[in-house]
Amino acid sequence: MIERTFTRIANQVAHLAGLPVTFACCCLIVLVWAMSGPVFGFSDTWQLIINTGTTIVTFLMVFLIQNTQNRDGAAMQAKLDELIRVSKGHNHFIGIEHLTESEVEDIRRTCENAVKRHEKQVAKETAHEVLKEEGGSRKRTRA
Repeated sequence: MIERTFTRIANQVAHLAGLPVTFACCCLIVLVWAMSGPVFGFSDTWQLIINTGTTIVTFLMVFLIQNTQNRDGAAMQAKLDELIRVSKGHNHFIGIEHLTESEVEDIRRTCENAVKRHEKQVAKETAHEVLKEEGGSRKRTRA
């Protein structure tokens, strides 16, 4: 119950925080605060108001943004895992997000090397086909 409520609120706040009108409102608040500086004599209290407000909002937004990113990342990973599971992809890639950074780097390097080997093989086969076709066209032009 609490988790579902938090998720709903986090999604709404994250959505609202990303809207252009929200950015415009924040700019307006800062502008009004700056223009009120002379009225309050640029006092310590005047500065403390904006500092406290922005610190509190930043502190809370960090947790909301992290929450939405965690859920988005987990959902994306689940979708990719399902695509790997139902395709001809290697099932040993499922769950690699739980490995260490160096283990993931080793897998990435292995995949890059496999792609390079494949590209060389395709280039070799293509060159062989081109030579084969050129040989056939030479025979036709000689006849």
